[in-house]
Amino acid sequence: MAERTQSAGRRAAADYLRQLLLKPGVYRRSWEQHVVRARSGAINQLAVAEVLARHLSAKAGADAGPVLPYQLKDTVSRALSGQLLSRPALGMFIDAFGFTPDEADRLWRLWSGAATIRVLSGSHAVPMQAEQELLQVLGPRRHQTVTLHDHVYLGTDGRIDRVRSLRVIEATEAGVDRIPFLYDTSSLTLDLGEGCAGIASDLRRIGPDLYAAEILLTRKLGLGETLMVEYTTTFGPAGDPQDKINREYRRAVVAQLENLDLRIQFHPDKLPSQLWWATWEGVDGAVVDQQQVPLDSQYAAQHYLRSVQRAVVGFYWRW
Repeated sequence: MAERTQSAGRRAAADYLRQLLLKPGVYRRSWEQHVVRARSGAINQLAVAEVLARHLSAKAGADAGPVLPYQLKDTVSRALSGQLLSRPALGMFIDAFGFTPDEADRLWRLWSGAATIRVLSGSHAVPMQAEQELLQVLGPRRHQTVTLHDHVYLGTDGRIDRVRSLRVIEATEAGVDRIPFLYDTSSLTLDLGEGCAGIASDLRRIGPDLYAAEILLTRKLGLGETLMVEYTTTFGPAGDPQDKINREYRRAVVAQLENLDLRIQFHPDKLPSQLWWATWEGVDGAVVDQQQVPLDSQYAAQHYLRSVQRAVVGFYWRW
């Protein structure tokens, strides 16, 4: 059991490592500058080995012999495939590419097989299924969300980097020990916090490109009991930030929610020319109501709704 957990952790760390290296930004540019012939969506292993070799050579100093990329190509191949990602190899990647403390912490926790973080992978984004279809697959809801707060962070590339969610849930029947988590994006990392004990292993496909996992709670809830749960969703490589789908954040409320608080924060190096709070006609429908909103001193905007029922709301912007 311990060996299987360890092996799964190594593979998960390799998945997240690939996400970081493929995501547009400084990490990707670090290895792409050494590529002669690029392939879209693929990591050039020799170019990655070049980054590692230069880092090791600089670290060793002028008195030591240079480390050559071809000497590290097998290490890179085994690491990125998840076949063999050793502790020294992961440390080398973290140091050479200069991953942030949060990213490095996620990598180490994935590598160690921690139960409260998981890399989830599906395929490209698709429309959300109708509520009736979801109920047929997931069954009746056993809880309701009393309060929901989403904090959306955008990166220097203009894409949504991560969303930190805080929810207060209430059990609508006895014995609630898990809640569903739906996603329809290419790849993401779900990092669990307060109120979350782990992620159930039975990942289910409930549509052409819609998947569901289950977040396990830290305790079983009785009827009417509440619990605050916290999780952060970090997204993998996305498309062109100029595309409409990458210039909006929507939150669908399929039942009723009494308190909804959405906050979006832009990177100071990539600010929108205009930002709107909007209501859409369904997840894939057109905007039915909108109002332009300004950014505050932290390059963020926030909107609070006292009550929402069967609606799709959020932000969209232009660069």
